[in-house]
Amino acid sequence: MTDIDIGAGSVAAQGRKQVLVRYKDLAAALLALTKPRIIELLLVTTVPTMMLAKRGVPPAGLVVATLVGGAMAAGGANALNMVWDRDIDAKMLRTKRRPLVTGAVSPRAATVFAVSLEASAFAVLAVEANLLAAGLALGAAAFYVGVYTAILKRRTPQNIVIGGAAGAAPVLVGWAAVTGSLSPVAWALFGVVFLWTPPHFWALAVRYRGDYAVADIPMLPAVMDVRRVANRVVLYAAALAALGVGLAPLAHLGALYTGGAALFGAAFVAGTVGLRLRPTPKRAMSVFHGSITYLSLLFVLVGIVALVRT
Repeated sequence: MTDIDIGAGSVAAQGRKQVLVRYKDLAAALLALTKPRIIELLLVTTVPTMMLAKRGVPPAGLVVATLVGGAMAAGGANALNMVWDRDIDAKMLRTKRRPLVTGAVSPRAATVFAVSLEASAFAVLAVEANLLAAGLALGAAAFYVGVYTAILKRRTPQNIVIGGAAGAAPVLVGWAAVTGSLSPVAWALFGVVFLWTPPHFWALAVRYRGDYAVADIPMLPAVMDVRRVANRVVLYAAALAALGVGLAPLAHLGALYTGGAALFGAAFVAGTVGLRLRPTPKRAMSVFHGSITYLSLLFVLVGIVALVRT
């Protein structure tokens, strides 16, 4: 083999390597558009809800289809959120590395990707679950983008309170996928996630209140004294804890769930009271992480009790 042949092979290999790197970078950027960490949390609530609706273990294929469809619907909505918010994302330290800000993905490509995810989500849920589950998932995505992102976020401090309905929808999707209908228990689970959203997000927003102020986004901690925000966080946490316990008699979950829900709720409320006493960014992030722990433990408990009490 000549030196020319070796050189040509080396150049070709280098070219293939560069193409592979570009595809990997694009795949990573598209994944980032979906906000996978948020999706993970949403799906944590879905499986236990399905177990409670079934009062046991639902068919594996249905669970997988519901998770895949739900993840695609949420991911598409998150991607469209980034397309709409790319101007303010560029102003905030927390979001300035998002793919649309850095130019890793164009707005057009992100939109096509997002719409494709929504269409795929509807198809998967409609075929593998039912039309109610598919419609709820698509409706939640439309609400998140069309109501929360496009209207509420930049106009009112109540943005996350109302917009939180979209984040609570996965429990309705999970319940509908199993039963083909919605019941008071499903709406109570929806209420748990709905009440959880403001204290969870406001705690994070306390940490990044300067970002929201710079971007002129009226997130509550950016337009209100932090101690007053903490008061609201405590109130929402208390209401959330009460509803969490109140789910027991409604869904016939028994003493194990009641005790666990009361314990988890008390711990979360105590953390929010700590924020009220010392409204610092560090305490706020503790409440933020504590809220994730609370919701995860509560729904894991729901799933366990659904199995035990079949």
